[in-house]
Amino acid sequence: MRLHVGCAMWTHKPWQGRLLPHPLPPEERLRAYATWCNAVEGNTTFYASPSRSTVESWARQTDPDFRLVAKLPKTITHGRRLTGAEEELRSFLEAIEPLGPRAHALWVQLPGSFGPADLGVLAAFLRGLPGSYRYAVEVRHPAFFEDARAEGLLERVLSGAGAEWVPFDTTVLFRNPPASDAEREAWARKPRMPRRSRALTDRPIVRYLGRDDTESTVEGWQGWVDTVAGWLREGRSPTMFVHTPGNADALTLARRFHDEVRARLPELEPLPEPLSEPLPDEPLTLF
Repeated sequence: MRLHVGCAMWTHKPWQGRLLPHPLPPEERLRAYATWCNAVEGNTTFYASPSRSTVESWARQTDPDFRLVAKLPKTITHGRRLTGAEEELRSFLEAIEPLGPRAHALWVQLPGSFGPADLGVLAAFLRGLPGSYRYAVEVRHPAFFEDARAEGLLERVLSGAGAEWVPFDTTVLFRNPPASDAEREAWARKPRMPRRSRALTDRPIVRYLGRDDTESTVEGWQGWVDTVAGWLREGRSPTMFVHTPGNADALTLARRFHDEVRARLPELEPLPEPLSEPLPDEPLTLF
């Protein structure tokens, strides 16, 4: 029984020297993060396919059971809207191949304009993907959450491809007016998404966005603690990503979420002890 938890990134300036050693060369940053969390969102791949050597470095820094949910490049999902993107997809798949089992799922985040009328395109795209990966789809069109028929059609398309529906729960963020600059920015940039907690596969993935106030974030995820504990009892293997507007304490919050679930399920495997001590200024020697 394992619960994977993580954040939206593995390097973040507010963590440096406080939660993660600093300075750290790029080829060591993911390794340090992986002592705190056993999963991470691969958001950087949305903006461009990484080089194969970069992905090889990610693989060297993590154990095979570490989960990286890599987002498909926006040229595929937003630019070409899943049509005629064979070359871009091929380049992306070649680049991430060194991840091996660490590529927990390939994440298809669709634009808010991608609605029920586009489900045929999504079904065709999913059918054309290689069977060597799992897939997870995030939708943002309101109809999928407000129209039962549209919701059912999307579930049918995803289930037919063995793909998961990734909920992005922003209900806590928008529950009260913003109270910090980071929250005001999040209000302007983040989608207003309802809470959806139905899993389609044995490996559900959740994205949860709280507040900069820790207690508000923790209070808002209590329903997810219940849901995730239930999934684990059912034999599912969930992944939970914890966000806050500033993400300054996202590392500790992700571990706190894991602790709260483990308090319900003591048999849940604990997370490793985190690495947080700064590196020495000079290399250690025997003399």
